[in-house]
Amino acid sequence: MILVAGFHVPSSTSQMTQEQCTHRNNVQSSEKPQVYKVGIYGWRKRCLYFFVLLLMILILINLALTIWILKVMNFTIDGMGNLRITEKGLKLEGDSEFLQPLYAKEIQSKPGRPLFLQSSRNVSVNIVNNNNKLLTQLVTGSSGFKARGKMFEVKSTSGKLLFSADEQEVVVGADRLRVMGAEGAVFSKSVETPHVRAEPFKELRLESPTRSLLMEAPKGIQILAEAGDIQAICRSELRLESKDGEISLDAQRIRLLQLPEGKASTSSSSSGTRQTVYEVCVCPNGRLFLSQAGTGSTCQISNNVCL
Repeated sequence: MILVAGFHVPSSTSQMTQEQCTHRNNVQSSEKPQVYKVGIYGWRKRCLYFFVLLLMILILINLALTIWILKVMNFTIDGMGNLRITEKGLKLEGDSEFLQPLYAKEIQSKPGRPLFLQSSRNVSVNIVNNNNKLLTQLVTGSSGFKARGKMFEVKSTSGKLLFSADEQEVVVGADRLRVMGAEGAVFSKSVETPHVRAEPFKELRLESPTRSLLMEAPKGIQILAEAGDIQAICRSELRLESKDGEISLDAQRIRLLQLPEGKASTSSSSSGTRQTVYEVCVCPNGRLFLSQAGTGSTCQISNNVCL
């Protein structure tokens, strides 16, 4: 029996306790320390390396494509390709194609170079106001050239007006208007001009096929043919009228063709050879006729034409 701190412990019990402690110490001393590994190993590690390698390949391909695009499109600090960004706007060199409408304040070519506008259908230039209402339009297409606006003007380099047209009148400001058509010029209304002249060695013809032809001038009308003839042809009547003046026919020879011949009465007609000399007579209504000449005037006895 052993007395421990005032307790009474049997001897057999203390011997068992010492043996258990000795066995436990022996077991702990015989076991090795365990090491736990941290990380990815095996097939997971191989998959990770494969994905990292694939990602690097994609990055290299993307970088190569980006460099190739920059090289082909010619990207620079000033712009892209033939398009340059300047202080005044955009500068475009070479041929360009616009698939959508182009809005610009000013379009001009390079100094000393022409500006070409080309389209497979038409080229339209529209001018609108703040309400998007069409004011002026210029259309060039396969069918022709069309211009729409309140007024159309054409001026020379010196600023002289060459042509102007609006709703009221059409003005030709050139020194000479030349019509090259074989049929000439057709005017449905009146024409006001100070001078009408044909080209050298060409004929000038004024004709009204279905209506009348009227020439008016407050100070006179002069018809002059310096090296040719003047013909006035009509179907029914040709009238020369002067209200306050006179009509003068000044020529070396005046011919009046196809005038009717007045017949004298039988009692007053003289027998003998036929007369070849005639007298020009005038009826009260202004009609001209011929009468056989005699020793005196024979107009009174041959005035049956005037009836």
